[in-house]
Amino acid sequence: MEFISFLAFTVFVATYAAYKLRKDKLSTKDGYFLGGRSLTGIVIAGSLLLTNISTEHLVGMNGSSYRNGAIIMAWEVTSALALVIGALYFAPRYLKMGLTTIPEFLEKRFDGLTRTFVALLLIISFVATLLPIVLYTGALNIEAIFDISHLLQVDQSQGIWITIMVVGSLGAVYAIFGGLKMVAYTDTINGFGLLVAGLLVPILALLSIGDGNVLRGLGDVFRNSPEKFNVISQESGVGAGARSAILPFEVLFTGLMVNQIYFWTMHQSIVQRVLGAVSLKEAQKGLLFAGLLKILVPSIIVLPGLIAFYYYGTSYYDEPDSIYPALVKKVMPLWLTGFFVAVMMGAILSTFNSALNSAATVFSLGIYKRYIVKDSSDEKLVAIGKWTSLLLALFAIGIAPFVANAPDGLYQLLQQLNGIFFIPIASVITAGFLFPKVSAFGAKVGLAFGLLFYVLLYYVLEVNLHFVHIWGLEFVLNMGIMHLASRYRPAKTRFSIQDAQVLDLKPWPYAKHFSAFLVLFTFVLYFLLGNV
Repeated sequence: MEFISFLAFTVFVATYAAYKLRKDKLSTKDGYFLGGRSLTGIVIAGSLLLTNISTEHLVGMNGSSYRNGAIIMAWEVTSALALVIGALYFAPRYLKMGLTTIPEFLEKRFDGLTRTFVALLLIISFVATLLPIVLYTGALNIEAIFDISHLLQVDQSQGIWITIMVVGSLGAVYAIFGGLKMVAYTDTINGFGLLVAGLLVPILALLSIGDGNVLRGLGDVFRNSPEKFNVISQESGVGAGARSAILPFEVLFTGLMVNQIYFWTMHQSIVQRVLGAVSLKEAQKGLLFAGLLKILVPSIIVLPGLIAFYYYGTSYYDEPDSIYPALVKKVMPLWLTGFFVAVMMGAILSTFNSALNSAATVFSLGIYKRYIVKDSSDEKLVAIGKWTSLLLALFAIGIAPFVANAPDGLYQLLQQLNGIFFIPIASVITAGFLFPKVSAFGAKVGLAFGLLFYVLLYYVLEVNLHFVHIWGLEFVLNMGIMHLASRYRPAKTRFSIQDAQVLDLKPWPYAKHFSAFLVLFTFVLYFLLGNV
């Protein structure tokens, strides 16, 4: 039954996506890399959710909430604020310019070399951080639930290796042969599947705890450890213990929002869905609907960890990334386990496919066409994109097993590594929009300074600052450095956004109203849970 339910849902997703793409032209660059600029709000929202939420969240964040409490939900809830900024400020400008990639904006604003530097950093960040961690956490979850090593009569490490290779290969097939639109359609179905399967875990657990009453079960879990429901951490982000702190409350006002704004408004794998929108109206709807989902998603990636503490106490404190698979096995009926694993597989494939597709887009259009074969046809660019996806998938599969045993959990490891790349790129893109006096020379100096600053402070000098504080400090210093460098070699012309007349730029009439609701919802949630 497990295998049948797993196979049925997996085949349904693949068949539906293939049917929807049967008439699409995937040989053009817009058709392959941007889904033919035909994505609607619901598809964008579902794809954004699945591109972001994967097993590093289900396994990593639930493991963190089990050990450290609900403070980890700040990563999710504050995303809604960044998505509001994306919908109201960035999306109208990106779509007006008719962009295909974010590095393309940097070429328009600064120069080709700045675009190339950022393109390379993006590709390195995909291969070195996101892809391996997504594959490893996915394999860990599938191994724990399906007991692959026992079925194949190998040890656990070999079982995880085999699972990584199978999942990575499937992800590469999706990304290579279907392009962005295949990824987006499979994301949408898997996204709603994830919501259903993810909610079943806490609901079934609470029904069991509360003898058939979910609210009574939640009350029992809360009374068992009320302090774990408080979203405001008492940790310090400065001084002794700051480096090992999970998420001090003060970092919400320094580097966390910089990271959120970068990820949701500037990161290629996210913004690519917005660039593929059929209109500005649909892009804004997609971003804002995703913001609502991000506020609700802690019920899937935080609450199960708190429930697990009720069941297991501190017995998994030394291996928090094993707690979520253990909870799933405990509460999920056997006949539903296959469906659950199919959805997990979809979540893994979604993030993996999206990163591969984005990296292929950046390389094909930003590096290959610019430096290697400048007069490449669309067919050639699509072929190069497919080869890029294949090679990056192989690299990620090879690296994935080596991210095991992260001391603070896999999700924390992912965020720490992301800081190397995200903040320098965020500061340059922000300066490109907000500070017309920052020149191409200043942007390149800012990129170099940002990369060295974070690595030096966090990994070499090991200063007693939480890594998110370092992000905030780096962002501010980067702005100053770029302005100083630009005074030495100023910009020769003033940049202005030109309308490429690619699509309808009429905004969604309810965008501002929905944005105000999301902002209010976020603050009320923090006020209520901050007083637990």
